Amino acid sequence: MTPADLSLTVQHAVRRAVDDGALRVDVPPRVKVEKARPGGVGEYASSVALSLARPAGRPALDVASVLKERLEGAAGILAVDITGPGFLNFTLRRESVAELVRAVRAAGLSYGHGDALAGETVRFEPPAEARARIVVECLVGLVLGQGADAAVESGGERPYVHPGAYEPERLGTDAARWRLLRAAPHDRPLDGPPLLVRHERNPLFRVQYAHSRARRLLVNGTQLGVLPRYETDIDDPLVQLLRDHPGVLLAAARHRAPDRVARHLEAVADALLGFQHTVLPLGDEKPSAAHRSRLALAEAAGTVLAGGLSVLGISAPDRI
Repeated sequence: MTPADLSLTVQHAVRRAVDDGALRVDVPPRVKVEKARPGGVGEYASSVALSLARPAGRPALDVASVLKERLEGAAGILAVDITGPGFLNFTLRRESVAELVRAVRAAGLSYGHGDALAGETVRFEPPAEARARIVVECLVGLVLGQGADAAVESGGERPYVHPGAYEPERLGTDAARWRLLRAAPHDRPLDGPPLLVRHERNPLFRVQYAHSRARRLLVNGTQLGVLPRYETDIDDPLVQLLRDHPGVLLAAARHRAPDRVARHLEAVADALLGFQHTVLPLGDEKPSAAHRSRLALAEAAGTVLAGGLSVLGISAPDRI
């Protein structure tokens, strides 16, 4: 279950409570769920009961209890706890890795897109300089990918805000975009020349190279008679990073922060580059279910890298 799925599940619980007459409130157009704080209960939390308490004319703890009754046993939810003045805390059921791999394969480059922001209209002021234009272009794609409508307002030029020109002629499109999008909004753009070096110290190269390795593993697997099919459990940090991808895209859209996507891609790439050496048979080793499963996981990681790079407007070459 993604954060967007959880948000909709809680919203539906509010609607059922209203339909049943247990609550007399307007159903909110969207329910906000956030990562639970460190040391807290569960994985996600929502303050929806607190926001509904006043219009319902009831204590937040009562509202939380009404919603908890309708959320327990919901698909994807393992446990619901009420904490503090009325926060709902959720522990999710973990989808199997096989389900995760199937979901990535089915969605392809759209894995992680959803409708969590459906019904919202996001307006951007017309950008006045190069960095802002690239960031706004990326953000429009991010919010559209989460179901919102997005538009850039028409109007006159705005004051110059950020230094750092878009330099595709000098750096190439990929490096020029990465240097502007990888830096957080309050930071200066990255230095351009280091992004042209084909070395592991270059994060853009690592991400693109990791994608190319995933593609090459599929080619090599075919030659060895190993096809991607998830059949046996694989325990690797790569699994959690793939699970996190939808939440990263949603958070990047909500917080207007494409740098979150870039940082996540770096983490996926590093995990995949460490994992790749275990994927295919070595020497006289015979192909097994474990090899097929690892190849399926590597393929899913490559898909996530390609999809994330696409969001940033950066290419995902099959060979480097």
